[in-house]
Amino acid sequence: MSRDLEISFNSPQCGWMSVGFKSADSEFNTTTAHAPYKNALSEILSAAAAFASGEDFSELTVLWNRDPEEYEFNFESLDGVGSIEIVEYADSEKNDGETVFSYSGNARSIASAFEATFAQMYDERDVDEFTENWHQGFPKEGLEELRRALA
Repeated sequence: MSRDLEISFNSPQCGWMSVGFKSADSEFNTTTAHAPYKNALSEILSAAAAFASGEDFSELTVLWNRDPEEYEFNFESLDGVGSIEIVEYADSEKNDGETVFSYSGNARSIASAFEATFAQMYDERDVDEFTENWHQGFPKEGLEELRRALA
């Protein structure tokens, strides 16, 4: 796991999940909802797998919300350097967004940080009743894709 980037996705409760990103320069914590963006976890895992594979890509965006606030998780990678930018909007109209977190660093290290937090969620999924509390199953295929890309 990257020493200068910490990512935490805590076990869901009643359709909500605590999410945190912390670097030497910035910290962001919020809660996010399981709906309407039901694919957010899978899409984040796909972005992490793209970081791990070393492929260059520009602005892969994952939408997520807290209701009424909405977030864009923007991911980019160029020449092995990955970037994460989280933009918060007051509502789904997406006017006057504010960057609440940004980070750039080694793309594979970012992928490893995501793998560590998702692996913990996966290991605790039965104890935490993930499916019942998140109102959908754990994105196991996405975690497997990320692990293959890191191998």
